[in-house]
Amino acid sequence: MLNPTLAFHALLIIGFGGALLSSSILAGATLLLAIAGMVLSARKSLYKTGWDKPKELRLLHFSFWFFVLVSFISWALEGFDYEGGKTFGTHARFILFWPLIVAISYARIGARTTFAAIGLMAVSIIGIFLVTVAARQGALGQVLNSRFGGGINPISFGNLALLGGMLTIVAAMFFIRDKRVGLAILFFTGGTAAALISMLSETRSNLVALPFLLVALVPLLSKKLRVAGLIVVPLIVAGAIITSDRMSTSLNGLLHDGQLDSGMEIRLEVWGQALNMLRENPWSGAGLGGYTHKIEAEVADGNLPKYFLDCCTGHAHNDLLNNAATSGIPGILSWALLIFIPLAIFARNLSSRHAATAHLAAAGCMISIGYFFFGLTEATFNRTLFLTFYLLAVASIASAMFTELSASYVRARARKVSATIITKNEEDHITDCLKSARLVADEIIVLDSGSTDRTVELARQLADVVEVTDWPGFGIQKQRALEKATGEWVLSLDADERVTPELAREINDHLADPDADAYKLPWAVTIYGSRLDFGRSGRAPLRLFRREGVSFSDALVHERILIPSGRKIKTLRGRLTHYTHRDFGHSLEKSAKYAWLGSLEKHRKGKKTRTMIYPTLRGLMTFVQVYFIRFGFLDGAVGYLTAVTYAQVTFNKYAGLWTLDRPARFEKP
Repeated sequence: MLNPTLAFHALLIIGFGGALLSSSILAGATLLLAIAGMVLSARKSLYKTGWDKPKELRLLHFSFWFFVLVSFISWALEGFDYEGGKTFGTHARFILFWPLIVAISYARIGARTTFAAIGLMAVSIIGIFLVTVAARQGALGQVLNSRFGGGINPISFGNLALLGGMLTIVAAMFFIRDKRVGLAILFFTGGTAAALISMLSETRSNLVALPFLLVALVPLLSKKLRVAGLIVVPLIVAGAIITSDRMSTSLNGLLHDGQLDSGMEIRLEVWGQALNMLRENPWSGAGLGGYTHKIEAEVADGNLPKYFLDCCTGHAHNDLLNNAATSGIPGILSWALLIFIPLAIFARNLSSRHAATAHLAAAGCMISIGYFFFGLTEATFNRTLFLTFYLLAVASIASAMFTELSASYVRARARKVSATIITKNEEDHITDCLKSARLVADEIIVLDSGSTDRTVELARQLADVVEVTDWPGFGIQKQRALEKATGEWVLSLDADERVTPELAREINDHLADPDADAYKLPWAVTIYGSRLDFGRSGRAPLRLFRREGVSFSDALVHERILIPSGRKIKTLRGRLTHYTHRDFGHSLEKSAKYAWLGSLEKHRKGKKTRTMIYPTLRGLMTFVQVYFIRFGFLDGAVGYLTAVTYAQVTFNKYAGLWTLDRPARFEKP
């Protein structure tokens, strides 16, 4: 019986390897992987393995389905036009993103398979070139002196061949780190050859993208080689421009005659038409088919030459302007999210100490960077081959990156850690909190401020030090606990927080050889049966730090950890589960308490609120920040309720501050 995991590996390799041989191979492999992912999702097979869904993958998923949603709305607003339907049919492929993630994650496809698949793409590029030369009876000069397109559009071939070649070079650098030198040499040779072949397409956007793709390689070099790498980049680019007849001709015409070539003049005219469509319909655009109809109408009216019907009716030859023309401002936003959310997620992992993760991150950055620059002169997301390649590349590289990242936390902790927890009436939480803390702590210290339940009794069963004190406020109480710690490092927890097993492995791995003096731990707020990945969970409070020289502020609430200046602070990936309240009643009670303590703290510091307008604006700003800027809407109804609750807390805090400056009672004049 066929092993499904091996089948998924094979499909990924076939998809990348056959991408430029036939778009049907790429589309077929992508579809089969997606169907497998749908079946696995229906059976919940991936979640049964204990997979902890990374919030970054959810954010990537949003960027893909938002693009499809905007496209559908544009199509609907124009009355489901036939031309628009063809475009939407292409865009709709992006809904396969999450099934692809499920299938690739289930198969635990990592860096080696992903880079092997990319390397096969370079092999296919070289093969296409050699077959073409052979078909022309060895007339190499004839092939070199014509625009080479590998049997498809030269722009599509050139862009994807360059990207495939550069990704193969990233793979070569990974195999060097993986101590597979022979394989690395083969991949470097193949990647370089593929990149050189891509230049035969005479695609100008390749020359624009090339320096940025080369710069993406620099973080993978050792620190000693990075400066040399940055020096080499302009030399390579200059050589590529000089040897490009098409680019040289364009530059000569611009410099000597002050004129662009006909291709660029046509594009400028098309871009002007697209901007006019945006001005006419800034919020809806002309519709997915509206651009085509507009160009046809302009030609019919004699405002544009007839050859526009042959070159420019399908799209505006620019991703940003094409989306602006067809979908208005929402289209611009959907394009930006589709490019820059993946770029931001991949870029964040470029500096990973884990070689596989860093190299996959570099490959992911190249995909986003490449499509950004390719999209300057081509509507890449309106072309089936371009769009499907982007879909499979981002899904496979992102999934492999987080699979590798999760598997990279293997080192044992080499530093003594003290966990400090302050409590009052936390019998529902304290046992689980202390058990999770023990995953990373050698010493656990609990300071209780007069609990009337079983908190102290339960704490003494698991903690090393348990003391009962008065209640001086959050800051002072946490400082007391810190002063009792003996570990080189301190983990400051609240009783309603839990260190997840994934976070524990990450902490222990980092404390084998710390690369910072303090770490922020991202929250995973868990309420009403849901774990929130965004909104309020978008915060990462400072919790783990080197003890020497550190103290807590004396704030009544929302105390701060005071780290000496000059120390390095980093943010870990693992989640600190935060059970903020038991039910909605407890939420209201806790929110009111924290809002009032916040009012008192600000009043103590001399802060003032002169009108009720300010509390209102601050409440609205909090809602916008939590629900929109931090993507709280992705957490559904609970995300909305959480955003409203925090907005109310903010309003109450500043409204309370306003009341503290009012007379306690009415005074007669």
